[in-house]
Formats: sequence, C-alpha cells, structure tokens
Amino acid sequence: MLKKFFITLLATITGVWISVGLFFLLGLVFIGAIAASQDSNTTKIERHSVLYLKLSGEITERRNINSILEGLSGQGSGQSLYEIVSSVRAAATNKDIDGIFIEADGALAGTATRLEIVQALKYFKETSEKWIVAYGDSYTQGDYFLSSVADSIIVNPMGGVDIHGLASTTYFYKGLLDKLGVKMQILKVGTYKSAVEPFMLTDISEANREQQQLFLGQIWNEVTDVIAVSRGVDQADVNNWADNLVMTADAQSYVPQRIVSSVEYRHKAISLLKQLTDTDEDDDVNFITPEQYVASAKIPHTDKTSNNIAVLFAEGEISDSGREGIIGPKMVAQIEKLIKDDNNDGLIMRVNSPGGSAFASEQIWEALQRYKATGRPFYVSMGDYAASGGYYISCGADRIYAQPVTLTGSIGIFGMIPCIEGLLQDKLSVNQAVVATNKNANFISVTQPLNEQQTAHMQQMINRGYEVFTSRCAAGRDMPIDSIKAIAEGRVWDGRTAWRLGLVDRLGNLEDAIADMAQQLEFTSKYTVTTYPKQKYDFWEQLEELQDAGLIRQYILKTSTDPTAEILRTAEKVKDWSPVQARMMETVIN
Repeated sequence: MLKKFFITLLATITGVWISVGLFFLLGLVFIGAIAASQDSNTTKIERHSVLYLKLSGEITERRNINSILEGLSGQGSGQSLYEIVSSVRAAATNKDIDGIFIEADGALAGTATRLEIVQALKYFKETSEKWIVAYGDSYTQGDYFLSSVADSIIVNPMGGVDIHGLASTTYFYKGLLDKLGVKMQILKVGTYKSAVEPFMLTDISEANREQQQLFLGQIWNEVTDVIAVSRGVDQADVNNWADNLVMTADAQSYVPQRIVSSVEYRHKAISLLKQLTDTDEDDDVNFITPEQYVASAKIPHTDKTSNNIAVLFAEGEISDSGREGIIGPKMVAQIEKLIKDDNNDGLIMRVNSPGGSAFASEQIWEALQRYKATGRPFYVSMGDYAASGGYYISCGADRIYAQPVTLTGSIGIFGMIPCIEGLLQDKLSVNQAVVATNKNANFISVTQPLNEQQTAHMQQMINRGYEVFTSRCAAGRDMPIDSIKAIAEGRVWDGRTAWRLGLVDRLGNLEDAIADMAQQLEFTSKYTVTTYPKQKYDFWEQLEELQDAGLIRQYILKTSTDPTAEILRTAEKVKDWSPVQARMMETVIN
C-alpha cells in the first residue's frame, strides 16, 4: 500500500514538472514570436521608398496588442489610425519617401477615422511635391472616399467603384423577445433616446428617423464634398454616381466621368510606382508600412524634451468592469497617475465611444475634473463617436474638437431591466415561489416584473441621472441648463451641427488639438507627445484567454461575419449592461 502511494506521488510530481516544462517552453515560443514580430517591423528606410497604406482589416485608434487568440486564428491585430496619420504626415518631409501607395482592399473604419486619414493625405500633398497613387481590384465606398485624394486612382478592368450613399440599419428585437416571453422594462429620459427602441418597438420611431435622416444627410454632404473637390467634379455628379449605381457599370466608363484616372491590372500600377521611384523593372518597390515607419523613423513630437503633452486614448464602450473598451476603474486609475505625474504639461483625451455605463462615465468625468484642478489644460479630440457616455466624459474639457462627421451628443439616460417571467411560466412551464421579509426584498429580479412603486422609484433615479448629466454639460460648456436640455433629449448630432450648437469648440482632428495645446503652452520649438495607457503584452493574462470559455465565445462572436452574429453580439453585450446606461443607439451605417 505504501509502495503504491509513493509510486503515485512520484508520478504526480513528475507530471507536474513535465507540465511546468512544457508551459515554460510554450511561453518562450510566444515571447520569441512577439520579439521576432517586433524585429520584423524595424525596416531600414532607404532612398526611393514608398509609404504603403493597405486598406484592409479594422482600423482602430491604436494598434491592439497581439493576443494568443488572434495568433491561433490567423487574425492580425488590425491597423492603427495614430500610426497611419503620424507616418503620412512625417513622410511629407522625409527625403527617402518618394510617395504614397494606397491599396484598397475593404478596410473597416468609421467615416471620421477615414476623414482623419484624408486630412493627413491632403497635408502630405500640400506640404510636399510628392505623389499619391491608389489602386483597387474594386473600391468599397469608404475606401474610395479615402483614396479620392490620390493623384492617380487606378481600378482593375474587372473591378468596380461602389458609390451608393449612406444608409443606417437598426435591428429590432421586440418580436423575438415576445416569442421568447421576455419583456424589457424600460425607463428613460429624452424623446430621441433611441438606444432602447430595438427592445421596445418593432420599427423605427419618427423622432429617431428624423435625427438619423439629419445626421446621415450632413455626413454624406461632407463625404461628397471631399470626393468632388478631389476629383474635380460637382457634388451633383457624385450623387448621380450613387443614384445610377456606377459599381455595376463597365470600369472603362469611369475614366470619362473622372471617377478614376485609369483602368489597369495591378502589375501595371506597380510598374508605374517603379517608374516614379527610378526602380528597375526587375527589382521590387521598397514598400514601408506605417507600422514599420513608426518603428524605424523619428516621427513628429517624439523629441526628448521637458515639454510634454499626454494623449489618453478612450476607445470602445464604457463599462464598470471587463477587459475591452473603456473600463471605469482602470481609466480613473490612469487619470490619477497623470494627475500625480508632473512630467505632463497638458492632457488630450482621444474619445471614440458610443457611451455605456452612466456610473462609470460619472467616475471618469470626476477624475478629469481633478486633473483640470491642477491648472493644466485638458482638451478632448473626438473620433467616430463621442456620444452619450462618450460625451459625458468629454463635456468638462477646456476645448472639444470633433470631425464634421463625428456622431456626438445623445445626452440622455435610460434604464433597461429584462423580465423572463413569461419565458419561465409560458414557454418552459417553470413556476416560482418567493418568500421575503419586505415587499421589495426581491428587487431587482429578472424573474419578476417591477411593481408600480418600483417602477416609479426607478424612473426617479433615471431622472436624477439625467439632471446630473445635463448639469455636467451645462457647467462644462458654460451654457444655461435650459439651453442644454433644449438640444439634449438623447438626440444624436453630427459634428458640424454640434459645433453650431456649442457642444464642441472646433472642427478638427487630433493633430489640430495637439498643435493648439502646444501653442497655448507656448512650446515654441520641440515637444514630446506621450500616449496612454501604456501598451504592454501580459503573457500570463494572454494564457488565461485559452482557459476562459467566455472570452473565446466573445472573440468568435466579435470576429464573425455571419449575419446572425450581430444579434448574438447584441445579446452578449446587453446581458452585461448595468441597469442605468448613457449610450447611443446601436446603428450600422453603410
């Protein structure tokens, strides 16, 4: 018996050490792969190089840290808007960069993100005598908008250019919920607070249709203006292209309409680049990606000086906990570090968020007010979205910058509590019995509906949250509370209209905000821009992903292109929402 015990113990110890050894080797493999990928990004920028913008995959504010799940699935980490814009602007004065090659391959990005790249490309053209060439087997509307500023736009003879206008798609789930026996108990403030409509209606409300029609029209006007000016045509021509579905036409017909410059196969486009860079036909063009450029070259605002501007990225939905998006406690902790760090002379928060938890939004707002109390300037630069909670955390800034096509505002609060009593009783024949000491002891329960008293108290809490939200906006924008409420009501505004209404101070991008803050701080020469949060690869945290079935499920849903995945993604998000939310509607614009 004792002998068997020792044999079992020895086998267990041996197994543990073998597991530890394999675990260690696995770690070395991943760390080595990461190091190799970093080394591969360091590319020498030689004479006659070409900055290569490959429009494919998702373009986010910053490059995501490569995860094990992405590596195993073969997915990349996406592209960084910050790297693209920085490299394009820096390439304008780099004598080794001859020009830019844009290859359209269906990038996923918001309109404001694309506009920021367009603005950088225009800066490149205006401050240098260099060229931009674009090629696409076919152009999506978004890729064409971005590529339209190129000197030469080339399309494959068998390709097309998709210009169709803008449309928003909202999915409504009430019919499905009714079939399941699930009732969403909704409390809100604001006629235009439409984030709850998919769960209480089967079709769009007139108020929601009104606001969407307005901001879509304004955004489309900005898009067509960029295309028309770049291509030397009228906006009416661009609208005719959209109305006549030019994507279905023969590519050869695009040249006389000035939609493209020429119709050629890809190898012809590469030959053109070789001519422009004095590269032999048998040699390869020396392409440099934005990631490689940033890793290899000295980009603007990286000089080691005592003059320092902090840029804090706040991207994604605002939550009380979790790993992705803007996590309240983590963001507050980061702001507190910046408060204590005397090495930063000012803060610019880059916001790209549709909002989320009202509680987390308030905590972030308060932390930012403490930063302002140090006497240092605090600006906000808005990306694709800075709506509801995204506007909440922005409203206290000294200056707010937005793109004309940014979606912002949506100043409103709502609460949504599901009740599955019908599902349990009517669909599953499950009855419940509750024993309690007080009449509200079971509040809040998803298995029982709110009673009249509970509903009234919940509405009071929502109203109180709305009063706090609007008071924050009124104080931050130095406007009377009645003026704020007149343009609040949960209404979403495009950036240009928001500027006219006083919700933002200037139409501009992140680079404009940085330049203006440098001027305010009287940085007459060099200065440094430091980005936060610091990006680091946590090996042990990454390994946890492989053991967390929930994370794996979320990753599959996030990356799936199946039409039903959108419904599942919504269900996955809603189940984790806190009861009180400050977020804009879920709308797909295409």
